[in-house]
Amino acid sequence: MVDFLHFLLTVLIISSIGAALAMVLVLCEKYIVNYGPCKVTINKDKVLDIQGGSPLLTVLRDEKIFIPSACGGRGTCGVCKCTVKTGGGPVLPTETPFLTKEEQAADVRLSCQVKVRNDIDIEIPEELFNIREYVSTCIEIEELTYDMRRFRFELQDPPTINFTAGQFVQLLCPRYKGSSEEVYRAYSIASDPTQTHLIDLIIRLVPNGICTTWCFEYLKEGDSVKLNGPYGDFRLSETEAPMVFVAGGSGMAPFASILSQMRNIDSKRQVKYFFGGNTTKDLCMAEEMKAFANALEGFEFIPVVANPEEGSGWTGEIGLVTEAVQRMYPDLSKHEGYLCGSPDMIDAAIKVFTDLGMPEENVYYDKFA
Repeated sequence: MVDFLHFLLTVLIISSIGAALAMVLVLCEKYIVNYGPCKVTINKDKVLDIQGGSPLLTVLRDEKIFIPSACGGRGTCGVCKCTVKTGGGPVLPTETPFLTKEEQAADVRLSCQVKVRNDIDIEIPEELFNIREYVSTCIEIEELTYDMRRFRFELQDPPTINFTAGQFVQLLCPRYKGSSEEVYRAYSIASDPTQTHLIDLIIRLVPNGICTTWCFEYLKEGDSVKLNGPYGDFRLSETEAPMVFVAGGSGMAPFASILSQMRNIDSKRQVKYFFGGNTTKDLCMAEEMKAFANALEGFEFIPVVANPEEGSGWTGEIGLVTEAVQRMYPDLSKHEGYLCGSPDMIDAAIKVFTDLGMPEENVYYDKFA
C-alpha cells in the first residue's frame, strides 16, 4: 500500500512539473519570443506585412480577410482550411483528425493551428475576399425556451447583407468580466433572406460558454455588435425530391430561414421536419411552425420528445428524433435529408437515413462544433 502511494505521488509530481513547463513555454512564446516582421503572401499577388507570432486565422481576420470557422479558432471544428504552400511548418497532431490524406498531400492546413513564425505563402478561395464585417444594433431579444433565445440584429454598416438560407455568420464576442479576449463564434442565420437589413440568430446557452454567457448575461437591446459573413454551403438543393429535416435545439435556426425561403418562392416540395427535445420544455416556435404549415402545402412539423414530463399531457411522438423518422418511413431511397445539430446527432441520423435507403450524397448537414 505504501509503495502504491509513493507511485501515485511520483506520478502526481511528474505530471505537475510537466504541466508547469508547458505553461511556461506557452507564456514565453506569447510574451517573450519575438518572431519579428513576416510576410503573408495570398494567392501569389496580395502581400501582408505583419508581426509574427499569431495564428494565421487571427492574422487574416485582423486584416479583414475572414476564413470560416465554426469554433472561433479553438481547433475543434476543422472548418478553417486553407492551402499553405510554404512556411507553415509540419502538420500538427491537432490538425490530422480534420484532414484527409489527400488534403495533407495538397498542403491543406487548419489556419487556426498554423502559427506565423516566418514568411508564409498561402492560397484561399477568391470568394472569401467578398466576406464583409457588419456593424449592427441588437434590436430585440426573445426568449424561446429556458435556455434558448432569438437575437435580432439590424445592420448599420453596411446596411444590408445578401445570404442564402442555410448559411451562417460569425459573431464577435468582446472582452467582458470573465473573458479577457475577443472571440468569434459561428451561428446559423435564422431570418428571412429577403429581409436583407436584419440578421436573426438562435443561440442556446452553453454552461461556461464564453460567447453564450456574454449573449445571455451581458448583451442588451440597443448594444452595437459586429458580425462577419455569410459563410457555408448548407442550403436547399435545386431538385424536387421530397425532404426530411432533422434538428434539435438551436439547430432550428437554418431551417427557420430555409422555410422562409420556401414560403417566399411558394415551394411545393414535400418536407417533414422532425424537431427533437429532451422534454417538452425544449420545444419552441410552435406558432411559427404552424404558420409555415399553413403557407406550405407540402410541409409538416413533427416535434419529438425523448422524456415527456409526468403530467405534461404530451400526446405527440416520444423517443429519439431518429426513432421517430424510422417509425414514419420504411424507405427513404427517393428522399433528401437535411440535418443541423451536434456531431453525434448528425452521425446517428445519417446512419438511419442510409439504412433506410437514402444515398449518402443526398444527405446535407450543418454540424455544430
